[in-house]
Amino acid sequence: MSIQHVRDNRKIDPSQGARRPDGSPDDNNRIEIGPTPLAFEEWAAAGLTPPNLDAMRLYRLNRIIAGLAARDLDAVLLFDPLNIRYASDTTNMQIWNTHNPFRACLVTADGYMVVYDYKNSPFLCDFNPLVREVRSGASMFYFANGDRTGDAARHFVSDLDELMSARVGKGRRIAVDKIMVHGYQALVAGGFTVVEGEELMEHTRAIKGPDEILAMRCAMHACEQSVAVMEREAKPGMTEDAIWAHLHAENIRRGGEWIETRLLASGPRTYPWFQECGPRVVQNNEILAFDTDLVGVYGMCSDISRTWFLGDGKPSQEMIDDYRLGIDHIEENTALVAPGVHLRDLTFKGHQLPDSYVGGRYSCRFHGVGLCDEWPLVAYPQDFVEGAFDYTLQPGMMLCVEALIGRDGGPFSIKLENQLLVTEDGVENLTHYPWDDRLMGR
Repeated sequence: MSIQHVRDNRKIDPSQGARRPDGSPDDNNRIEIGPTPLAFEEWAAAGLTPPNLDAMRLYRLNRIIAGLAARDLDAVLLFDPLNIRYASDTTNMQIWNTHNPFRACLVTADGYMVVYDYKNSPFLCDFNPLVREVRSGASMFYFANGDRTGDAARHFVSDLDELMSARVGKGRRIAVDKIMVHGYQALVAGGFTVVEGEELMEHTRAIKGPDEILAMRCAMHACEQSVAVMEREAKPGMTEDAIWAHLHAENIRRGGEWIETRLLASGPRTYPWFQECGPRVVQNNEILAFDTDLVGVYGMCSDISRTWFLGDGKPSQEMIDDYRLGIDHIEENTALVAPGVHLRDLTFKGHQLPDSYVGGRYSCRFHGVGLCDEWPLVAYPQDFVEGAFDYTLQPGMMLCVEALIGRDGGPFSIKLENQLLVTEDGVENLTHYPWDDRLMGR
């Protein structure tokens, strides 16, 4: 089954009041977070079309319903804030929620959606009529309940059981993505059959609908505008933190949300990779490398990487050679992407790193992307696990193609990454940010 629309008790009448280009209310005091006027202005100037948020939300709910039906499940219970965002498009203190799981979202097989939210903020879901109820009581972690956490879990499961009886009768096959131990134990004791929910949600989220694609195009543009400010401001003599702060500020100015990592490093701190941004002062004629990992407008993840040369001199030939190798890695592997291509081929075909660079390779050649880094992960041959990702690409999937070029024991790494869309007949590069001219040897 699928839901076409929700007729009863609409919380916002779309015929009333001014609307923004994405269909959201143009209300200076609105609850729903979203893009700022700056973002809308930049998109209009670039000829970009924002998504229709009502259509995007309905598409996502129907993807979940189809996933439940395909797995013969009665419901899915979500605690991961990004899965809750996918299902309901609602937010509430998302970073805090990642380590204090006070929110949950239940979607039953008939598409009935209930959000369990912080008891003092039920109004945060009012803008989305697909959320049919808001309840509280999903806080099953020690900070909130101390030595009575087991009682809190049993109360939650009792409430959940009542909901399930009303919507699906005796069915108790439920997928769960992430849950605290007391919660899992209470579900099992309450007669629920608990199955893997991450698999359901990762595969559900993997295929983007038309409005999700529009949302990602807008998010990518906003990210690249923010990166451009960071590049303009970045200079030798600044700390890594001072440079990185520009990206954070510009993301927020456009209605973006957060940056998941601190992956910006300079000079010798670029090798080995994964040293986090810190107080180091960038020296003249050094490279600066970063990975945005940026959760931007509409909660969409814009995940691109670039390496720049900062200073008044010229890059070394070693820098230029490694940069060119990174571009070859990106471009040749991008050319592999098309619908029907097996993920195994993305590992073993295309551009392979020379032996002296294998030790400094990245953690993957490709990975999915949507609201964050998502399924699937495409490993390098040295890390390939047979049967872990036995699937083929489908239209609507989004991938990031990675390159980390660092010679074994070398003085630096080159980090590059583009974001791609699998189309009906091939691949589209969603990334428009240019390569560094000086590192290209120009």
